[in-house]
Amino acid sequence: QAQLRESGGGSVQAGGSLRLFCTASVYIPGTKCMAWFRQIPGREREGVATFYTRGGQIRYADSVKGRFTISHDNAENTVFLQMNSLKEEDTAMYYCAASSSACWSGPSVIDYWGQGTQVTVSS
Repeated sequence: QAQLRESGGGSVQAGGSLRLFCTASVYIPGTKCMAWFRQIPGREREGVATFYTRGGQIRYADSVKGRFTISHDNAENTVFLQMNSLKEEDTAMYYCAASSSACWSGPSVIDYWGQGTQVTVSS
């Protein structure tokens, strides 16, 4: 069973940057897309950024466009999320995800989840 493991979360002041890492324990055959989601307690998990492994299409939530960048290293089975100009409202648990379907359809189509990494942005 493949596992996803995130790292790179932490605490930062507003305006700062963090880089999240997600490494898959093994190559996951049939993966159509990789994504980052985030969740605040009491709220639904929301998609932040995703890319499709065939064609390279990338999508971002409107709230992070121009500030966050998703990238990947296929050789290392790793996905990155570069987060710049962080805001307090970016505070959340961030999850890496992989799907054989369409990641942007929401959490229900995700096949694999990481355990999450906390990002806290303070003023």
